[in-house]
Amino acid sequence: MHGFSIRLGGSSKVYGGNALNLGFTSEDTRASVERNRINFQKAIGASGPRSPWTLISVRQIHSDIIHRVSRESVSPLVGDGLVTDTPELLLAVLTADCLPVILVDARRRAVGVFHAGWRGTLKRIVEKGVGEMRRCFGSRARDLRAAIGPGIRGCCYEVGEEVRSKFATQFAYSDKLFRETKDADEIHLKYPLLFLTARAPGHSELPRKIFLDLVEANRRQLLAAGVPANHIATVDLCTSCRPDLLFSHRADKGKTGRMMAAVGIRK
Repeated sequence: MHGFSIRLGGSSKVYGGNALNLGFTSEDTRASVERNRINFQKAIGASGPRSPWTLISVRQIHSDIIHRVSRESVSPLVGDGLVTDTPELLLAVLTADCLPVILVDARRRAVGVFHAGWRGTLKRIVEKGVGEMRRCFGSRARDLRAAIGPGIRGCCYEVGEEVRSKFATQFAYSDKLFRETKDADEIHLKYPLLFLTARAPGHSELPRKIFLDLVEANRRQLLAAGVPANHIATVDLCTSCRPDLLFSHRADKGKTGRMMAAVGIRK
């Protein structure tokens, strides 16, 4: 079983209305978050008759570090990926623009979840996740099913030239992951003759904007690792476009909650 949360239907008051914040943020109370987590686990079926499954997450650091878990860790885990073949452990990552990616091997009964921002994507965390499932559980890429959850999409994910340059050093197809636009300047549009006559050619060049398609970047990594295209599903929602439905660090200007992507194995 698996699930992706949205921002609606919780008990947190600090992010407008009854928000389902699932991260222990500085603005929210621990009691609200714990109540939200229990309700989320019940909603996705990760709860037994007496208590919810053990929830395992990591302190995310935009890395390619992946942990294999078989029980709750005594010390906090640091990294951006989790894999297991142990039933009734709920693996989870938190997001508010970065992509959550879930992998499931129904044949071997193994699962994984990964947090992929641009740094993790650059480090190929999802591609390495496929490799870790093969190493740990004998999973074959062709048996894996992948689900890419809601995140900031290519329509809104503006990045700098340095990000594009870093991707160009790692991926032969990097030019397919970026698009470029120019700012629309209202004064230029309203008084075009002023700029045609008052300035030398080239002096009115508008600034460029560069946008990264994280979904396509991670889809291509899954394909490169051998996951069939028809085994890859995506949730076509952009966090920045839909702050009414989803938490977005960018759209909410840094003060926002966290959504959860979770996966587990029933007994």
